Amino acid sequence: MTERIPVTQEGLDDLNRELRHLIDVERPEVIEDLKAARAQGDLSENADYDAARDRQARVEARIRELEATISKVEIIDTNSKTKHKTVSLGATVTIFDMELGEEETFSIVGSVEADPDNGKLSNVSPLAQAMLEAVEGDVVEVNVEEPYQVKVLKIK
Repeated sequence: MTERIPVTQEGLDDLNRELRHLIDVERPEVIEDLKAARAQGDLSENADYDAARDRQARVEARIRELEATISKVEIIDTNSKTKHKTVSLGATVTIFDMELGEEETFSIVGSVEADPDNGKLSNVSPLAQAMLEAVEGDVVEVNVEEPYQVKVLKIK
């Protein structure tokens, strides 16, 4: 069975946008760069040709990676009408870091679209793993090199 990759609809839209950009913009640019470099003559010591080939390899590898990821996507329902009672994939959680004395809010998303600086926490991160299945009011310990505790304040 193929392992599914959890992604929000927004995350899938971002992946599709990136794929379209690579196919419709980057790939044609690389082809033009290669044509221009070939027109310079001897390819054996042509730095422009080597650079274009390197860029082509990176673009094609990313296209294959995106296509493989998109083919395995499982959409996370973040618009559920039922209130999240426990922390789960797709939930938005407000926590209180007991050590820092700070409140933070994160959406629990699949690792493909994780972006902690923008409030998107990977479901496989130590913090998310510690919070999974917790309910409002629970204090959980995050098992990292220097463990710390957070209190789940709100789940939506």
